[in-house]
Amino acid sequence: MKHARFPIALVLVVALSACGGSGGDFNLISVEEEWQLGRQLAADIEKKLRMNTDPAVNSYVNGLGRRIVAQTSMANMPWTFHVVQDPAINAFAIPGGHVYVHTGLIANADNASELAGVMAHEISHVVARHSTEQISRQYGLSILAGIALGQNPGAIQEIAAQLIAGGALARFSREAESEADRLGVGFMARAGYNPRGMVSMFQELLEHQRTRPSTVEQFFSTHPLTQDRIREVENQIKKLGNPTGADDEPEFQRIRARV
Repeated sequence: MKHARFPIALVLVVALSACGGSGGDFNLISVEEEWQLGRQLAADIEKKLRMNTDPAVNSYVNGLGRRIVAQTSMANMPWTFHVVQDPAINAFAIPGGHVYVHTGLIANADNASELAGVMAHEISHVVARHSTEQISRQYGLSILAGIALGQNPGAIQEIAAQLIAGGALARFSREAESEADRLGVGFMARAGYNPRGMVSMFQELLEHQRTRPSTVEQFFSTHPLTQDRIREVENQIKKLGNPTGADDEPEFQRIRARV
């Protein structure tokens, strides 16, 4: 009996400490486990997507992403930025600091601040740990230990497939989307980009939804976007004192031409 109770007690202690330290509503995964999980998911995702291998494009996206990450509380963690060779206008993030940007997003952003706005939003999902909260709610304690230790490849593949396809784990609540917008506006402003780039990019996405819905179908499946949400972003910018920053930079236009 004594030996049987010990693993149960240990699991409860680990779960409670993870919940208390996550900063989210419900999270059973520690930050260290999240980054380990992210490495496993990224390896599986890269088997399923066509990745862009242009060094110049990847270098620019990586530099922009790191400039934003430097403004966050997770600046000391190892982040990785990936460019997906896909004309769809989309970007997504997975646990463990992996952010994916489609070439279609780069091509359809008018300037650097618009790209920065979407990337800041995705980075904010990771900083707020929205994905691991989703995973915790869906999977619970029963298999999380196996996932974290790499002993449940089936679950890893299932999570990766959902994240790519815009399944349940890739969809966030309205509250989570608003939090990512709010955090993202602050991060991009501190990084030196005009936060109104987020507003103009969101407006362009709504226009694409009206005129060319197939190009933004995947984005809207995981990022519900409305005029009310855009107004909330504008109000957040006002609360920050209407900060100004760079709208564009020559290197972005060179990279945009390449893709």
